[in-house]
Amino acid sequence: MEGPIGVGKTSLAKRLAHSFNYEMLLEKSEENPFLDRFYHNPKQHALATQLFFLFQRAQQLQQLRQNDLFEPVRVSDFLIEKDRLFAKLNLDKDEYHLYENVYDHLTIDAPTPDLVIYLQAPVEVLMQRVHKRGIVAEQLITEEYLTNLTAAYTEFFHYYNKSTLLIVNSADVNFVRNDEDYELFLRHIRGMRQGSRNYFNPRPGLL
Repeated sequence: MEGPIGVGKTSLAKRLAHSFNYEMLLEKSEENPFLDRFYHNPKQHALATQLFFLFQRAQQLQQLRQNDLFEPVRVSDFLIEKDRLFAKLNLDKDEYHLYENVYDHLTIDAPTPDLVIYLQAPVEVLMQRVHKRGIVAEQLITEEYLTNLTAAYTEFFHYYNKSTLLIVNSADVNFVRNDEDYELFLRHIRGMRQGSRNYFNPRPGLL
């Protein structure tokens, strides 16, 4: 499950895992001690924030590989590739060069997902959802930042071809609280062809 901040990827990942009794692999952003500082002062704390996430995600994927025989199916709310996406967005040129050196020296043996679900929503919807969930530090996120982040995700998935991809317009649906929306979503997934690029727009004309 992927998408920009506030799009609802973690909530949907949890519901999918519960529906099918799958294990979960979730981001642990609350464990990053630099994240709140980043939201207050992005330039000063971007590198530390990004490196913490990189090491954390690499460790999670290493543990995933070690336990692969015992848990064949998992639902995750992140791709490791997102780390570079955020790094390009948040770091200056010299910081990004340092980040790339660190990344290249890490052993990141990420499994290829069977399905990647990319959730989209307009920036104004993302802003509303961020404010509604009420995480204090996130209230400092600006519309400009979400606009740039959304553009970065759009570019990334324009070229993504590693897995079956489902691009979902989540602007006017609630897959977690609305059972009808969720069942429609599940029916669409079941009808997809493996290895293809798919689109799901339950409310045409709204995105």
